[in-house]
Amino acid sequence: MISPAPPARRPPLDGVRVLDLATLFAGPLVATFLGDFGAEVIKVEHPRGDPVRGHGHARNGIGLWAKMINRNKRMLSLDLSKTAAQEILGELAAHSDVVIENFRPGTLERWHVGPDQLQARNPKLVVVRMTAFGQFGPYANRPGFGTIAESLSGFASITGQADGPPTLPPFGLADGIAGLAGTIATMMALYARDAAGGTGQVIDVAIIEPILTILGAQITVFDQLGILQQRTGNRSYNNAPRNTYRTRDEKWVAISASSQSVAERVLRLVGHPEVIGEPWFATGAQRAQHADELDGYVSAWIAQRNFDDVMRAFEEAEAAVAPIYDAADVMRDPQFAALESIITVPDEELGPLKMQNVLFRLMGTPGRVRWSGRRIGQDTEAILAEIGKTTQQVADLRASRVI
Repeated sequence: MISPAPPARRPPLDGVRVLDLATLFAGPLVATFLGDFGAEVIKVEHPRGDPVRGHGHARNGIGLWAKMINRNKRMLSLDLSKTAAQEILGELAAHSDVVIENFRPGTLERWHVGPDQLQARNPKLVVVRMTAFGQFGPYANRPGFGTIAESLSGFASITGQADGPPTLPPFGLADGIAGLAGTIATMMALYARDAAGGTGQVIDVAIIEPILTILGAQITVFDQLGILQQRTGNRSYNNAPRNTYRTRDEKWVAISASSQSVAERVLRLVGHPEVIGEPWFATGAQRAQHADELDGYVSAWIAQRNFDDVMRAFEEAEAAVAPIYDAADVMRDPQFAALESIITVPDEELGPLKMQNVLFRLMGTPGRVRWSGRRIGQDTEAILAEIGKTTQQVADLRASRVI
């Protein structure tokens, strides 16, 4: 007898409606993560398009970054500077759970769709405000992006070679971290609203703050000891050996010895067990003070061997090692394949395309990518019809360039 198929499992955010008013990366990423786990996300986009559509590489004139960040989103084009568009937004917000925006402070209020106005129509609405510097303070009205946060937070000052300039990441690091933080904050607000029968609230995410938090104890160290962390390249203040190393066949690997047991295994492997008995080898911080010596042992051993031999020896010794990958390597790796970290998504403009899967696996209520980013305003007529707009009204809105 064939067992019946298990019932379809609802994603955890099924029934949550999100209005994504934000542009570029941090704010839209919050909506992306929510959409990956079942939220209905409506991307409210200016008729000329979110600037993300012109960022990075394109194929056939179609921006590829937008294909990922706009996945699982329905596309509504609205010029929110116009009164009719503001009224449409208000109607949608009245039946939504979350609004995400990243305009400069005061912009939504000037358009009469600020949190007070929207929550007057829907007291349970959660409004996520994502800006570089937050909603108040001396910098609040300055323009800012992730790069500014990477600089101001102290990240760039500790990144790079000791004798080189401060170094910025070649991707939206601060935006990505802020997107994750904004998602956590949104889920907390929804939980506080729904679990305790509360109301909506406003969330203020300053992009400069989440990246500051993950930089570790630097603030506390400076406060207590007056020590400022310096640039150390790929080395760490916290442990050694920790670096990137080139093999005989010109490939690169990274190793880390954060735990004492792994550090001991590495030094035994590379033929220098005698240093394990040194008093300074007992802690990561003390080992870091001897990084030149330890790196010399490890780099010399690795430089004499080909990549495959290095990887095999480290794995057999149960010492932490990883190849330095690029995107092509990631797509071939068996561990990523086993986790299904890279998926193929059908796209009506480009055909099948690959992108990262959802962030993690919820075994009971999994998320999934249902579709890739769509065209500007692709779902405008359907969304407006859902709030009662007639075909003639939609035509009038289009003629007046509201949509």
